Amino acid sequence: MIRCSRRSLVRVAALSALGTISVTQDETAARRDRYFPQHGSYGHDTLAYDLRISYDSASGRLDGTALIQAVALRPLERIELDLSKLSVQSAHVDGRAARIRQRQGKLYVTPSQVLPPGAVFTAKVRYAGRPGPIRSPFGSIGWDHTGDSHDGTLVASQPLGAPSWFPCNDRPDDKAAYTFRVTVPRDRQALANGTLTECRSEGATDVWTYHHPGPMATYLAALYTGRFQHDSALAPGPPGAAAIPVHNAYPSRIAEAARYDLGRQPDMLRHFSELFGPYPFEAYGAVVVDADLSAPVENQTRSVFGRNHIDGRRGWETLVAHELAHQWFGNSVGIREWRHIWLNEGFATYAEWLWSEHIGEDGADEIARREWQSLARRGQNLRLAEPGPRRIFDDRLYTRGACTLHALRLTLGDERFFAVLRGWHAARRGRIGDTTAFIAHAETTSQESLRPLLHAWLYDKKLPDLPTRIAD
Repeated sequence: MIRCSRRSLVRVAALSALGTISVTQDETAARRDRYFPQHGSYGHDTLAYDLRISYDSASGRLDGTALIQAVALRPLERIELDLSKLSVQSAHVDGRAARIRQRQGKLYVTPSQVLPPGAVFTAKVRYAGRPGPIRSPFGSIGWDHTGDSHDGTLVASQPLGAPSWFPCNDRPDDKAAYTFRVTVPRDRQALANGTLTECRSEGATDVWTYHHPGPMATYLAALYTGRFQHDSALAPGPPGAAAIPVHNAYPSRIAEAARYDLGRQPDMLRHFSELFGPYPFEAYGAVVVDADLSAPVENQTRSVFGRNHIDGRRGWETLVAHELAHQWFGNSVGIREWRHIWLNEGFATYAEWLWSEHIGEDGADEIARREWQSLARRGQNLRLAEPGPRRIFDDRLYTRGACTLHALRLTLGDERFFAVLRGWHAARRGRIGDTTAFIAHAETTSQESLRPLLHAWLYDKKLPDLPTRIAD
């Protein structure tokens, strides 16, 4: 049975009330306006995924069954999903056999009858194959192997890699609850988003079950298999809030260094909870995989780092802070479309500077002015809120996004600035946002006209000047 969050059920009622208004009319325009229109569908909104996966590390074969509970947003003649490199064996909709067709990374499931708008349905898809990374404009992403003998796996899907291992509606704004039932050989472990609810033995295999009520975007869903050493701790929450379980996993041979490098996560959780509001999920942790990664990834509740990010000296601690801050900004508060990614990366980069300030190293103002000088020496050809699909990971987007927030802080002063950040998360926790909504929120919360300031930072190519000092 698919476990669906109460928030999802509330969403069903709201979507049912909408009927076909706007969705049918705007679907073509919405797809055309997206950076990656080949991914995702506006025909349905997903409520929950129940992924039942068996993975044989020796052969590299994955056998999966995906139960997808969703609500139709218009009269639905066929269900459009994203799936790459894996072959679908059968599909059912509400228990009835459905026709299937796969083409160019798409899976089309045609039910026996048209689904009316507002109908809640369950699609069951059986699929199999040898998963691997997907080619993208940003390199190979999604399912990949770890370890010198490639006997472990990881998932790093941002932005388009989720279809490498399960059929999904691969849009950043379609969030759902997740259950993972992962079968691996007895000498392997499986880690996924959320909380481990059961681990049981079946013959020569173990079945690991995780549940995360989310809601979570597809690109943040993660699965890691291999051999890990584990450490757990409780991070005290703000006054009156429950402690937050922190669970880290890493290869045994680097356990001592990893334990030290990740050791201040509980302190970060407490500090960021004070700055941004209560931690939004049921648990947190980091997985260090036995592979070198170009960058860590903020998979929801369980960020992933490469072994190259562990040095035993906290030399990469800014990235530990960065990925943790994404749990608020990027994961809990998602984005409507990839053009708004500065709301993820600018916020997480500024959290790095705030952590440095908190531990008595360089202050945020010192870092911001240093980064501003670096930006000023580079090409002035990037619009932060409209970077273009090939520049969503441009490093200038990260630092200019953080400088934008620092300019806002200098303009408003600390009290009003952090009220804006806390209010942004509180108002949109578990939902999505975009640049226009953030500007409106900042003005409403601060009761100040901020549009000229923010428009210059977000929409002009020319780099604005930073204000000279923090407002009184």
